Amino acid sequence: MSPPRRPLVVRLRNWVGDVTLGLPMLQRLHDAGYALRLVGRGWARDLLAGHGWPVHVLPKTMSDRVALLRRLKREAQAEDPGFGRRLNALCLPYSFSSALEFRLAGLRALGHAYEGRSLLLARACPRPRGVHEMLVYWDLGDALLGAAAPPPASLDLRLNETQRAQARALRETHGLAPDCIVICPFAGGTWSKQDKTWPGFADFVARELPAFGRRIVVCPGPGEEEIARTRFPGATLLPGVGLGAYAALLEGAALMISNDTGPGHIAAAVGTPLISVLGPSDPALWRAWGPQVQVLQGAAGWPASADVAQAVARTLGRR
Repeated sequence: MSPPRRPLVVRLRNWVGDVTLGLPMLQRLHDAGYALRLVGRGWARDLLAGHGWPVHVLPKTMSDRVALLRRLKREAQAEDPGFGRRLNALCLPYSFSSALEFRLAGLRALGHAYEGRSLLLARACPRPRGVHEMLVYWDLGDALLGAAAPPPASLDLRLNETQRAQARALRETHGLAPDCIVICPFAGGTWSKQDKTWPGFADFVARELPAFGRRIVVCPGPGEEEIARTRFPGATLLPGVGLGAYAALLEGAALMISNDTGPGHIAAAVGTPLISVLGPSDPALWRAWGPQVQVLQGAAGWPASADVAQAVARTLGRR
């Protein structure tokens, strides 16, 4: 018989891209015998459903978050008498408050040293500098397991049949062939206070992309619907799609073209060819991770539309 799994409480980060880039480390811990209890945003439950890990939705207030962590601690102690004698939690956010919540809950957390929170963590590791964010998470896995391992070439987001069925239903409802082109012309946040949205995206979709003869699909998130409707009128609009169905829709797509944003990381994680259009973002730190990723960035920032069109032609097999 295999030994019982060791419970591990993990606080996820708050952005889709971060959670996606942390996948290899989480899967590595699962494969090493940890029973992951994840705490994160509500969308993380849908995104990670194919992995089978329970995801507890992060409460809004600190008192409720501490109460949740205490409950998870009690449940873990009932399963594993040695739970309280080892590192039993992983704090992926860098915030002082997340480390404080683990301490108030009585959990022994591992996390990166940052902003004076080292005293709150059972073990604080220096955050690697100048490396890709996926490797930053991978480093915490090295620390917890006490051994270094080569990082994987791909993220390998797992999908379940429910998510794939949702994607099939979307295709049938909207008459979409599996080989459509999905675009993500949105981007949350900034990089060095600069907008991460390609200024030429709408013009490229209107003038260049129709020549490839594929349906163009856009899945706006909350608050992005009007932008999609007015700036991309030629695209098939699919609002309100959950992240799990979105990932399954991407799995069957011919290509995704995306700004530096979460859905681009999801596309790479399910093995979809991705053209990642970057401006101010540093690809050495934040590019989408995977063998099917093409990063396009001009010498002075954004790439030219002609370069993006050539990348689309290469990806679709047109010369």
